[in-house]
Amino acid sequence: MESAAPGTAKISQLRMAELVAAELRERILAGGIGDGASLPKQEELVAEFGVSYPSVREALRILETEGLITVRRGNRGGATVHAPDVRTAGYALGLTLQAMQVKIPDLAAAIAVLEPQSAARCAGRTDRAQAVLPRLRELLAESERHLDDGAAFTRASREFHDVLVGFDPNATLRVVAQSLTSLWSAQEEAWADAQLSRGAYPPPADRVTAQRAHERLVESIARGDAGRAEKLAHEHLTAAQQWVCRKFSDRVIDAASSRSRRRFRRG
Repeated sequence: MESAAPGTAKISQLRMAELVAAELRERILAGGIGDGASLPKQEELVAEFGVSYPSVREALRILETEGLITVRRGNRGGATVHAPDVRTAGYALGLTLQAMQVKIPDLAAAIAVLEPQSAARCAGRTDRAQAVLPRLRELLAESERHLDDGAAFTRASREFHDVLVGFDPNATLRVVAQSLTSLWSAQEEAWADAQLSRGAYPPPADRVTAQRAHERLVESIARGDAGRAEKLAHEHLTAAQQWVCRKFSDRVIDAASSRSRRRFRRG
């Protein structure tokens, strides 16, 4: 068990807590402790690391602050692991942009650069017929069913975009693009609800235009035409984003509201 002189006990305890947190963090990030699993009980951690209960509790507090675990108190208490994923990355990025007071059109411009490139890389995948196209066509059918329902169509249409960038074969770009598109989806759904409440949602003809643009994009991916896929994606995005940017031109990105948090939870 750790020991220290009275004057250095607090520092020693914090140092030991940081070492325990670092080891547990490494296990979580390496997949040694899976998402949804429970950490060992506090007494087991005390025995394993040879530290005091206060050091273990502080280590758990560090990990909970980082969002890597949730600590339940009481007789049935324990710590549940939350392995980082695209949702947590998107939420953290969104909070950062909101704190910086970044406006929604700025987010739109970034997506208009990244998403068309993801579409091009999807078209270049040799396994696109098996890995990419079935899901995209499934989502096309889903949005087609909601052409008469503005809010439902917006949700289905946004899922198409979220899933598309998720097929980018470059893992780093995939996480960045998915984080941004998920954040944009939260903004667009807020815009859609606001327009519906005012009776100002774009008419069905505009939904049909968006739907057909998605269909042409999928066809270009199916043919392996990366250049056309990128061009179509950029044209569609810039046209569709104008609806939101016109109404929310001065609005700061929202990641902290209950609506946005729900959007990140469902991914």
